[in-house]
Amino acid sequence: MGIYEELRARGLIAQVTDEDKIRELINAGGAKFYIGFDPTADSLHVGHFMALCLMKRLQMAGNKPVVLIGGGTGHVGDPSGRTDMRTMMTEETIQHNCDCFKKQMERFIEFGEGKAIMVNNADWLLKLNYVELLRDVGACFSVNNMLRAECYKQRMEKGLSFLEFNYMIMQAYDFLYLHDHYGCNMQFGGDDQWSNMLAGTDLIRRKTGDDAYAMTITLLLNSEGKKMGKTAKGAVWLDPNKTTPFEFYQYWRNVDDQDVMKCIRMLTFLPLEQIEEMDHWADNRINEKKEVLAYELTSLVHGEEEARNARDASHALFAGGGDDSHMPQTKIEPEQLTDGSIGIMDLLTACKLIPSRSEGRRLIQQGGICLNDQKVDSLDCRVDEAALKEGVKIRKGKKIFHKAYME
Repeated sequence: MGIYEELRARGLIAQVTDEDKIRELINAGGAKFYIGFDPTADSLHVGHFMALCLMKRLQMAGNKPVVLIGGGTGHVGDPSGRTDMRTMMTEETIQHNCDCFKKQMERFIEFGEGKAIMVNNADWLLKLNYVELLRDVGACFSVNNMLRAECYKQRMEKGLSFLEFNYMIMQAYDFLYLHDHYGCNMQFGGDDQWSNMLAGTDLIRRKTGDDAYAMTITLLLNSEGKKMGKTAKGAVWLDPNKTTPFEFYQYWRNVDDQDVMKCIRMLTFLPLEQIEEMDHWADNRINEKKEVLAYELTSLVHGEEEARNARDASHALFAGGGDDSHMPQTKIEPEQLTDGSIGIMDLLTACKLIPSRSEGRRLIQQGGICLNDQKVDSLDCRVDEAALKEGVKIRKGKKIFHKAYME
């Protein structure tokens, strides 16, 4: 089985421009491909995880990755999948985020001579002459075709800025630049990027006459509103200072039952034969599958030692043990207390366990909150300073644990 057939078997491929040629190219290790990452935060999150795993798989098969950091496109913002315009970032913030991305990517991609390279499109986009770009590149684009693109259609009713309208042209120009200067012949991305990627392949063929290819990967859980990476606390980050290895482990340990095998196929590097065997395990082994998923992915991102620690801590918590050293924690400050205590709603909010007070009320009324293994049955419940100094273990539902403390 070649790498292309493996990607198919893992359910990773959504759309391709020329399947026969792409199969031949990547199976022979002849693809020099790029994936773009816009630096909208100072850490990658699990929404980027599939792209990183794909790059790793293809590099292992002999293909050459080009990691494109969007220091230039980050000044504009991709409208795909959004209902509003992104917040504009300063150049300093963009550069800081780019530096953070590179450190995290080095865990997945092998950089160096003859291996992967990292480039920043700020190096060419910020130097462009606008009129020259319009004449040289803009003439290749049909506004009618652009407006039919899914990434723009979904924004037309609420408003699409001219700034964002240029994003497709900039992404297409990236592919042309990487083709001309680095020999890139293929672009990969999520299936929400299909219109932008087709624009890039078409531009290369128009300007150079060369063949270029595009392939999109199926976005995990995309059909359910891009749930991947989202929790009540926000995104699940790859930076351990933002999402601890334990929280990362628990995120994957708690995925929906129907998504477990899909995640194992797409994201782990377990052999397909082993995965097929797991697919036939009895239904009562679902938690075992989830532990395999959580361990494999935590090990990939944070290393085996952290994965073992997270697994042991998880076992201790669910077995009712006393080891809470890896449990996410929030320090409560004295000014957050009123008359020496804090109300349950304020405590849950401080620990970022609820997105709103109405959600907190619903959880408590349904018996979904416990303090030190005791169910909270009143919205008027308060936690005093003495208890916080001892440390209060909060359980939300059956699977989310948190500790609140005071020094």
